[in-house]
Amino acid sequence: MEETVFLADPTRLMLAAAIGIIVLLVLIIKFKLHPVLSMMVAAIIIGVGAGMPLTMISDTVEKGVGRTLQSIALLIGLGSMFGGILEESGGAQKIASTLIDKFGEKKAGWALGLTGLVIGTTVFFEAGVVVLIPLVFSVSKQTSKSTLYYAIPLLSGLASGYAFVPPSAGSVLVANALNVNLGTLILVGIPTALICMLVSGVIWGSHVGKKIFTSLPKNVTEIKDNNENLPSFGLVLGVILIPLVLILISTLSKYMNIPENVQEVLGFIGKPFIALTIATLAAMYFLGIKRGMSGAELKKILDHSLKPVGMILLVIACGGVIRWMLQDSGLGNVIGPALENSGLPFILIAFLIALLVRASVGSSIVAMTMASGIMATMPAVMATSMLYRAAMCLAICGGATALSHVNDAGFWLVGSFLEIDEKTTLKSWTIMETLIGVTALIISLIISLFA
Repeated sequence: MEETVFLADPTRLMLAAAIGIIVLLVLIIKFKLHPVLSMMVAAIIIGVGAGMPLTMISDTVEKGVGRTLQSIALLIGLGSMFGGILEESGGAQKIASTLIDKFGEKKAGWALGLTGLVIGTTVFFEAGVVVLIPLVFSVSKQTSKSTLYYAIPLLSGLASGYAFVPPSAGSVLVANALNVNLGTLILVGIPTALICMLVSGVIWGSHVGKKIFTSLPKNVTEIKDNNENLPSFGLVLGVILIPLVLILISTLSKYMNIPENVQEVLGFIGKPFIALTIATLAAMYFLGIKRGMSGAELKKILDHSLKPVGMILLVIACGGVIRWMLQDSGLGNVIGPALENSGLPFILIAFLIALLVRASVGSSIVAMTMASGIMATMPAVMATSMLYRAAMCLAICGGATALSHVNDAGFWLVGSFLEIDEKTTLKSWTIMETLIGVTALIISLIISLFA
C-alpha cells in the first residue's frame, strides 16, 4: 500500500515543524507538561501548520500510534518480564558477585562494568541501579576507595547495554524506526557497548574515583550481602544469552548453506518476539519454578515488572505520531536535500538531533524517538545500506545518552543513591554519559566508512 504524503508549501512546512518542536520543548521544560501530552500537541500543531487536511491529521495520529507500537510493544513487554525474573531471582547479583570474585578487587571495576552491560540489555536502567548498587558499596567498603571508583563502571555498563544492545527498549525502538535488523544491531552494538564501557566506565571511573573521594552512604551498614540461594552463574548467563543467540543465528542463517526448511525454522525462532518469548519461558522455569517459586509468585513478579511499560509505550507512541506527522507532511523530501547539501554526514546530523533533544528535554527515550523519527522521514537515509543505518542507530542512541544533567531523572537517581551533591554528579555521572555518546559517535562514523 502506497503511503500518502501531503505536499505542503516547503516554507510553510519548515515553519510549522520548527514551531511544533519549539512548542514541544517549551511545554516540557517551561510548563513541566508530561511528554505524552506535549508530543500530541506538537504533532497536531505541525499538521495544522503545514496545512494538512484535518481528516489526514487524525488518520496520521492513528497510524503513528499503530505503526510505532506494532513492532515494539510486545518486545518491550516481554523484555520487561524477562528482566523482572532475572532481578527477583537474584540472577543479576550472581553475575556481579561471580565476576568480582574472578577479576578480584583490583579489577572489580571491570567486573561491575561487564555486569552492568549484561544486565542493561534486559533490565530497565533504574531497576539495574537499585539491584546492583549495593555491590558497589560492598566492594568500596572492603577497599576503602571512593564509591565513584566502582559506581561509574557499573553505571556505564548499564547505560551502554541499554543504549546499544537489543532487546533493550531504546535500541529496539531506534532499530525499528530505521528498519534495521536486530541481529545486525546486536553485531555492531555489543562491541560498541564494550568500548563505551571501557572508555567511560573503567578508564574514566578509575580517574574520577582517584580524583574525587566520595564516602559510603550513611545507611550502607543496613545493606547486607545476600548471596544465599542464588542461581548458578552458568545458568543465569545461559538464560540471558538465549534471545541474543537466537536472533543472531536467525540473521546469520540467511548467509549459510543449509537446507531451506532448517533456515525457515531458524528464521522463525530468531524473530525477536519469538526469541524473547522462549527466553522468558526459560527464565520462568529455570530461575523460577525449578528453584521453588510458585505460579502465584511468578505472576506477581511479572505483573510488577510490567508497571513501567505502559508509560514508556505511551511516550514512544506519541513520539511515533510526531515522526509520521513529519513524514506524511513531506518534511523528509524538503529537509533531505538541504541536509545532503550541508556536507555533514547523516550520522553526525542524527547524533546532533538526539543530543539537542536529550539536553533540552532530559528523556533519552524522547530523544531517541525524535531523532530516529526525523531521520526516518528522509528517503536518502532509508535508501542507505543496513549497516549504515545500524551505525546511525548507534549514533542516535549515543546522542540520546550524552549530556545527562538536572532535567534527567537518572541524574537525580544516581546522586541520591550515592549521596553526592549536584556538582559531584555533574563531574562524574554527566561526563560519563557524555563520554558514552561521543565514543559511540566515533565508532558509528568509523563503521559508516565500510557501509
